[in-house]
Amino acid sequence: MNEGSTFAICINNKDYPASLQLWKVYRVRSDDRGARHNMIRVIDESGEDYLFSASYFVPVELPQAVETALLAATA
Repeated sequence: MNEGSTFAICINNKDYPASLQLWKVYRVRSDDRGARHNMIRVIDESGEDYLFSASYFVPVELPQAVETALLAATA
């Protein structure tokens, strides 16, 4: 996972179908401790942030206007 990524797309929800939706863009929060264990912290369907395997996500770089709109919508 790219350290600077603010968003990632879920590509696998096998173990967490209630928490993660396939192909959805999720906001990523920085978590150095989790990153050392190949985990990333995302805000899931409950609105809370949790650690998931980084292999479940692909980081994405969004156009600035899209990123700004998503950040405003999730604030």
